Amino acid sequence: MSSMMPERAMRFRSAALVLALLGASGARAVAQNTTVVATLQQRLREIADAHHGVVGYSITNLVTGEHLERHGNETFSTASLIKVPVLVALFDLAEKKQLSLDDPVVLTEIDKVGGTGQLRGLHTPLTLHLWDAAWLMSVLSDNTATNLILDRIKIRRVWQKMEALGLPHTKVFSASMIRIASVAPDSSAKYGLGVTTPNEMAQLFELLVQGKAVSPAADSTMLWILQHNDDDTKLARFTYGVTLAHKTGQTEAVRTDCGVFHLPAPVITCVLTKDNADKRYAADSEGNAVIGRIGEAVVKAWKP
Repeated sequence: MSSMMPERAMRFRSAALVLALLGASGARAVAQNTTVVATLQQRLREIADAHHGVVGYSITNLVTGEHLERHGNETFSTASLIKVPVLVALFDLAEKKQLSLDDPVVLTEIDKVGGTGQLRGLHTPLTLHLWDAAWLMSVLSDNTATNLILDRIKIRRVWQKMEALGLPHTKVFSASMIRIASVAPDSSAKYGLGVTTPNEMAQLFELLVQGKAVSPAADSTMLWILQHNDDDTKLARFTYGVTLAHKTGQTEAVRTDCGVFHLPAPVITCVLTKDNADKRYAADSEGNAVIGRIGEAVVKAWKP
């Protein structure tokens, strides 16, 4: 594993440890608040019903065990949210010593693709490390960085890792912006870059919080990276000042965001939308706003 991982893991407290501490004291002290949950459930229903599109969500307070879902087992296009499974697969291979996050990767002109990110604007050839590509993929949703990682680890290794974690419907199908390279053309035509369900993506974040996706050190490092996601148009839209490790995604008719709020209890919040009538790539698009309102409602319900 990269020499950078232990340093970062030491600097940032493991989310699994936070959960254990809260579970030990908080689970006994905090009774199931049926009024709060019922109020939240009603508010989420109102938000989702008013949306011009399909809204699915999976929300779990990991201390109290309270859980709310809508279309939880229905498949949704992920857009760039699928980059979290790619990140997990990369760190898993590093944990197994099959590669190192310090390994160099060379960016050339042919590697550059459109969409989000900064690498497409840099001079080539440019040597980076896998760690750099992972950071850019997770924080800036850099499509070119994502492809550099997928070229190294291979798409079907992401499938294998998700299946090993019990997430069989969570799959990436191709490199970003390169549909012709799809390993499943029919699925790519239907879902685009990747597919998941609200419950499966929420389960992946729960495993990260518990330190069970790869290892406690690797998982806390990944969550730390995801805390630096620069997209504040969705779950972070109305929750300024609340710690949130998350990843977003968007295509014309799709908006997605999944992460863990620290309130301080870890609350997994995954919201996926599809068939959105508002297809604008704008911060105030309805798909962004509906996810933002759900995030706001979750924080209001469980933040002391």
